[in-house]
Amino acid sequence: MGKKTKKTEVDVVLIGGGIMSATLGTLINELSPDINIEIIERLDVVAAESSDAWNNAGTGHSALCELNYTPQQPDGSVKIDKAISIAEQYEISKQFWSYLVEKNIIKNPSHFIRRVPHMSAVFGEKDVKFLKTRFETLTKQNLFKGMEYTENKSLLNEWVPLMMKGRSENEAVAATKMEIGTDVNFGALTKDLITYLDDKENIKLSLNQEVKDIDREDDGRWEVEVKDLKTGKKREILAKFVFIGAGGHSLLLLEKSGIPEAKGYGGFPVGGQWLRCTNQEIINQHHAKVYGKASVGAPPMSVPHLDTRYIDGKQALLFGPYAGFSTKFLKKGSYFDLPASIKLSNIRPMLSAGLDNLPLTKYLITEVMKKPQDKLDALKQFMPTAEMEDWEIEKAGQRVQVIKKDPKHGGILEFGTEVVSSADGSIAALLGASPGASTSVAIMINLLKRCFPERAKSESYREKLREMIPSWGKSLNDDAALCESTRNRTSRILKIDK
Repeated sequence: MGKKTKKTEVDVVLIGGGIMSATLGTLINELSPDINIEIIERLDVVAAESSDAWNNAGTGHSALCELNYTPQQPDGSVKIDKAISIAEQYEISKQFWSYLVEKNIIKNPSHFIRRVPHMSAVFGEKDVKFLKTRFETLTKQNLFKGMEYTENKSLLNEWVPLMMKGRSENEAVAATKMEIGTDVNFGALTKDLITYLDDKENIKLSLNQEVKDIDREDDGRWEVEVKDLKTGKKREILAKFVFIGAGGHSLLLLEKSGIPEAKGYGGFPVGGQWLRCTNQEIINQHHAKVYGKASVGAPPMSVPHLDTRYIDGKQALLFGPYAGFSTKFLKKGSYFDLPASIKLSNIRPMLSAGLDNLPLTKYLITEVMKKPQDKLDALKQFMPTAEMEDWEIEKAGQRVQVIKKDPKHGGILEFGTEVVSSADGSIAALLGASPGASTSVAIMINLLKRCFPERAKSESYREKLREMIPSWGKSLNDDAALCESTRNRTSRILKIDK
C-alpha cells in the first residue's frame, strides 16, 4: 500500500475518460469557464472502453432506423414517442457539435462524423406489414419527413445490393431509408474534446488513475480516493461535485458513495462480438446502416445490423452484434465486477429482474454457445452470399443494463440510460447503455440544471446555452420550418450535407 499524499481541492471531478465526461467537461467549461476540473481515467488512454469505435455501434442513434425504439402494440399500431424523443435529442447533439466546429474547438468534423444513410430492413409478410405501419406513422412527424419506403426489389437492389444478391424472388422484403443518417466515431470525438480540455490551465487529465473510494465530508464536499496504477501511490481529492461516467463501473462507484438514491440499483452485464469484413471489395459495395428486428428475448443493443463505419478515416463493414454474457462490467474489467455489485439493498430487485427475464438469460447463453458457422448463418439472413473467409470475429464492448426497484415486480431491467443523483445534486452517475452517446449533450445539460441549479437560472448561462444550441427549449418536431433550417445548418457546418 502506497502512502497517501496531500489532499487537492477542485470544483469538479469527472470519473471516466469517455464521451459522457468529455461532453460534460466541455459544457461546464463553455458555460462556466471559472470552474476547475479533474478528469480521472483508469486506463492509459481515454475513450478505450464504451466510447471506442470498435466497442460502440456508432450509428448516431436518431431513431431513423432502430426498430426497437418503435415497438408494435397488440392492436398492430406502432408506438413512436421514444423515437421522437431520441430524434430530438440527437439534433441537440448535432447543434452542440456544430458550435464546437464554429469555435474551432473541433478542427475537422469529418474526423468523427460522416453521412451514411440509415435504413431498416425486414423479411417476411408479418414484419413487412409492421415496417409499413411504422413508416406511415413516423412520416407524419416533422423529424421523420423524407423517409422512403419500398418493397420494390429493383429499388432495393440499388439501395443494398449486398443484401439482395442471392435472395429468393419470392421472399417478402421491405426497407425504409433516411439519407440524412450519420456514422459517428465517438472515440475520435472524445479524444478531440479531452485534448482541448487538457490544454486548459484549470482542467487536469489524470490517466492510469483508479478511483478506490468516494466519501462525503462534513462540509458537504466529496473525498475521492485515487490510486496511481503505475506507482501504487494513493491521493485524495476534495470536490464540490462528482460525476461518475465510468461506463459499466459507474454502478460500483455509485454504491461506494453511499447516497440513499443509489439503493436498489443493480446491473446486468451484456457482452458482444462483431463480424468484421476483411474483403475491401465487399466493403465498397455497401454504404448504409441497415437495422433489422431483434430476436425474441434479445436485448436492444443486440438488434442485428449490417453497418458501414468509418474508423481512423477508413471505411469498414460490420455485422452484429452477437450478444454474450460475462460477469465483467467493462471490457478491461474484472470477473468479480458483478458479484461485487450485489448488496443487501439491491439483491431483491436483481433476483426479481432475473426471474422476469429468463428468456433474455436463455438467449444470452445460446449466443455464447454459438460457433462461427452459427454467426455466419445469422449474417446470411441479411447477406445471403456471405462467406466466412471474408469475415473475422471482433470483440465488441461490454454494457451494463440498469436494474431498478419496482413496486409491482420487485425489480425491472431497464434498457436505456438513467442519471442517478443525490438530493442536493452534489454527485451524479450515468447508468445504462444505448442511446447514451448519441444523446449525451441533452443528458448532460439536464444534469447541469439538476446539479448546478443556481448557475442554470442565470441569464448569462441561458444566453450561452442558446448560443450553443439555438433550438434549446423548442420542439423541432412541432415546427417544420425550424426543424428543416436547423438540420440544414448543422449539416453544412458538420459537412454531412452531401
